[in-house]
Amino acid sequence: MQGRGVVEQAPDMAVITLGARYQAFTAREAMDEVNKRTQAALAIMERLGVEPRDMQTGSLYLNPVWEHGNNRIDVARIKGYEAGNQMTVRIRDLEILGKALDEMVSDGVNAFNGLSFGLQDPSEAMNEARRKAVEDAVAKATLYAEAAGVELGDIKSINEGGISMPQPRFMARTEMAMDSGVPIASGELSTQAIVSIVFEIAED
Repeated sequence: MQGRGVVEQAPDMAVITLGARYQAFTAREAMDEVNKRTQAALAIMERLGVEPRDMQTGSLYLNPVWEHGNNRIDVARIKGYEAGNQMTVRIRDLEILGKALDEMVSDGVNAFNGLSFGLQDPSEAMNEARRKAVEDAVAKATLYAEAAGVELGDIKSINEGGISMPQPRFMARTEMAMDSGVPIASGELSTQAIVSIVFEIAED
């Protein structure tokens, strides 16, 4: 008999991926500006209480910006350079999320690549989902046994069919993060467990 257990709860962590990009006539100017904006964003995070272990930079790039002629015989030439850098930040205090986004955008962050919510420790939700899945399987088996006019015997085996890690489930209304002008809807997360239980039929 298969049972399903679902636990829904509010997230306690957010992960944002964002960064800065800038075009300039020289490679040095473009890179210097991106470095300045990245450092400013990291400083904002640190001031708001985000620990260094929860901040990571990556995807640093510097590319030429080409200017193409109006016809095939014109030779393309470099008219400048674009530099960029990306940051991934884990925010464990959701009350500062909106404020952090607002301040970083105001200070030069101009590339937003994603926002996701999660649980810092999903083990409790996963175990509760497992318990509910077992209860569901037992309840179903009991119902079928009663309908068939038999009694359940001992459990022969229990197999876990899989655990679905918390997935975003959005609320209907938009929440406003404290002290911020950026609207944030964190919603709820669903954790799901599936189990299969084999029962014996009790002998008379």
